[in-house]
Amino acid sequence: MAIFSLNKDLVFPPPELAEPDGLLAIGGDLSPRRLLLAYRHGIFPWYAPGTPILWWSPDPRLVLFPRELKVSHSLRRVLKKGRFQITCDTAFRDVIEACASVRLRKGDETWLVPDMIEAYHRLYQLGAAHSVETWLDGRLVGGLYGVALGRVFFGESMFSLVSDASKVALVHLVERLKDVDDAFIDCQVTTGHLKRLGAREISRSEFLQKLKWAIRAPTPVLWPTRQAS
Repeated sequence: MAIFSLNKDLVFPPPELAEPDGLLAIGGDLSPRRLLLAYRHGIFPWYAPGTPILWWSPDPRLVLFPRELKVSHSLRRVLKKGRFQITCDTAFRDVIEACASVRLRKGDETWLVPDMIEAYHRLYQLGAAHSVETWLDGRLVGGLYGVALGRVFFGESMFSLVSDASKVALVHLVERLKDVDDAFIDCQVTTGHLKRLGAREISRSEFLQKLKWAIRAPTPVLWPTRQAS
């Protein structure tokens, strides 16, 4: 199959036309309108520094349904102790920058180039992107961020500076979603870490069908009211 080249028009090819590895299109921009259009159709950007913007819709898709979250005995003990403090949408920029810097410190490549960070911060300012922060003694030690549309949270990345910090943030997010009918977390691509927490693969066709209905539902009021920043 040919890789589709995007231009200034706000349009994507059908996700079903993606390459076997999930690559669907190249080019375009990271404007809020294009990003939100992409998520509504099960597409997300993911590219390396120095390359054009690449758009993906993998098959299978990793999804976490809130009631399928697996919390280990050790994590339950951590949660019970109340060692961490949790906030939402209080340090979005810090979270996304930490997601990038932690990967770089580990020697891993990051897709969170400056343009990506700015693009998601714009979505945060518009109320479409959100973060969950984990604090220890007043220090940000973990968290996650993503995009919330309808009853879907599109998870983008998470980080931990101390053991269990990102897991605690994920548990908090799941607790916010578990009583919302048809809600789920899009984990995008498969990792062993997320599978151990209960995420599972579903086919792209099943994902798109679930997305179709969940995205039409009103976005539940799960996030703190705030002034745009």
